[in-house]
Amino acid sequence: MAKISNEERHKYFEKIKSYKVTVDTILKREQSILLVIKKDPASAVFKQLALVDEMLNLTSNYIIINGVSQSVLKVKNEDALNDGRKALYKSVIYLEEVVSNYVDAPFSDYEEKLAAIESVDAGRRYLLVRKLGLTIKLLEDAYGDNTKWKWTFVELEGRFAAAAKNIINLKNAVANTDPRAADYEPTMYHLALIKKLLMQAADRYREKYELSTNRIDDFKQGILFLSALRRFHIIMGDREDAETVKKKLDIWSAKLEADSKKQEELSLKKA
Repeated sequence: MAKISNEERHKYFEKIKSYKVTVDTILKREQSILLVIKKDPASAVFKQLALVDEMLNLTSNYIIINGVSQSVLKVKNEDALNDGRKALYKSVIYLEEVVSNYVDAPFSDYEEKLAAIESVDAGRRYLLVRKLGLTIKLLEDAYGDNTKWKWTFVELEGRFAAAAKNIINLKNAVANTDPRAADYEPTMYHLALIKKLLMQAADRYREKYELSTNRIDDFKQGILFLSALRRFHIIMGDREDAETVKKKLDIWSAKLEADSKKQEELSLKKA
């Protein structure tokens, strides 16, 4: 790696100065909001939704700082990327606290949570989810393929997929699939995104299992997301899609059982 000159270093710090100020401002605002939540828990859900957005803006600033580093210094800023990853996790956690982190559960299990954000319309929910998904993608791209954090993003993507599903009111969603409904467009976009994310989460956990960990728990998690997708199709009345997912679920479950037996046999031989 070429040595970084003092001139390049000075140029870099000048260029990121405003972004560092923004980062500090957002972090202070986060602490202020958390204090308000502690004093007034009744206002928590809307403050937490605000924190989801704040953490996404924070992550974006870290991504920009890394971009400036690559442009000026020709090296990644791993500290900025790692801070961005931590901010992204906080964003997902704040969203989970509002809508739950259930992967495959009946809507009735978390319906009460959504009642607290009834005033947040379908469009705003979809835009927040889109922004979260885009920020995750941008951070993954910033890290690149050859990173030790590659497989940790599987969990982050999975938690995002579950939260994206849980933020939508499924009772309203069914009604909003009528083209005459006021929220028809954002609802249809959101539903399509949920289906894509759940399938992607399932495939990514299967990929992690096959190519990295060989841990049965990862395979089980992939199957859980497939099961959630099937449940979602059934709720939305997508009978053919639900049947297609069921076939895939049956194949994966059979392989899981076979792989589990193989691993048990290997463990017994080693014992």
